[in-house]
Amino acid sequence: MLRRRMLIMLGVVLLIVLILGGYKAFSIYQQVQQFSAPKPPISVAATEARELSWQSRLPAVGSLKALQGVDLSLETPGTVKLVQFESGQQVKLGQPLLQLDRDVETALLGTAQADLGLAQVDFNRGSQLVGSQAISKGEYDRLNAQYLRTKAVVAQLKGSLDKKSIVAPFSGTIGIRQVDVGEYLASGTVIATLQDLSSLYVDFSVPEQALPKLTLGQQALVSVAAYPEQTFTASLSAINPKVDDATRNVLIRATLANPDGKLLPGMFASVQVLLPNPRSEVVVPQSAVTYTLYGNSVYVATPKLGEDGQPVKSADGQPELIAERRFIETGERRDGLVVIGKGLKVGEQVVTAGQLKLTQGAAITLSPDKTLKAEPSSPLSAD
Repeated sequence: MLRRRMLIMLGVVLLIVLILGGYKAFSIYQQVQQFSAPKPPISVAATEARELSWQSRLPAVGSLKALQGVDLSLETPGTVKLVQFESGQQVKLGQPLLQLDRDVETALLGTAQADLGLAQVDFNRGSQLVGSQAISKGEYDRLNAQYLRTKAVVAQLKGSLDKKSIVAPFSGTIGIRQVDVGEYLASGTVIATLQDLSSLYVDFSVPEQALPKLTLGQQALVSVAAYPEQTFTASLSAINPKVDDATRNVLIRATLANPDGKLLPGMFASVQVLLPNPRSEVVVPQSAVTYTLYGNSVYVATPKLGEDGQPVKSADGQPELIAERRFIETGERRDGLVVIGKGLKVGEQVVTAGQLKLTQGAAITLSPDKTLKAEPSSPLSAD
């Protein structure tokens, strides 16, 4: 009886073990089927590698300077009697700007002019008398010297009187007024700045090894922080004939028009000199390139090949695509594009978004990258 009961218990235990083992085996089978089942394609954004006319550029930084610019200041001290300009006004060459009190100088000039008139009369009379020997040659020389001395005094006083006023040395835009009527000004006091903004200079430095690539008249593109979406065209107008001993750089000056007066002297400028001989290059968006320490790479969408070496097609007749990681050589980067030196051909589809989800050979489906702006056929070469 006891033996029979033990056999029943062993049978029950064995049955439970078989049931649990079967359940576990079925679970493992389901997991294996799940992992062995083909994964759905990964959706990524892609675009074609294009061939563009690429013009190399020499980057530099510089500063804008006015075609003509001065700080207007006084040569002599005095009290301001008249201010003849407004802040920010457009002035013409020779236009009066400021006048100091000059009553004393005007009175002295009047006295000197009276003395000059008398000296001239005496000199003219002496010129007639010396011919008839009515006066000595020494007296005639004294009259001549007196006349010349008085004439020089008049010229000196006129010069001093002219320094009591300031006129515009050239046409341009005058800055904010720094003085008021009735104010006493010492010599050298700046009353305002005057800048000719019709054209501007941009001065920048380049390494000495870049000198053979530069010629006068060469175009350069200038951009400033105040107008980040706008580019201004300049032309090289001067190359310094000396290399700086400390930096080994050469100072370059370019000239650019400023008809709207948008640009101001002193602005920081980013300069890109357009180098000659544009060439055709394969370019892709910078977002397509993965930069690593061991090399730069892109994912290229390539057809999946079957055992017979032919492209595999999906149920709708379209070829199935896989991601192929390809190492490349990159060149210049500009305007969101990068030049591909080796490893990529024109027309190949490169992944521009979703690379983090990809592995070598992963099945993919492509969608156009809507983040890329439409570009003209040759946006990177100068007109």
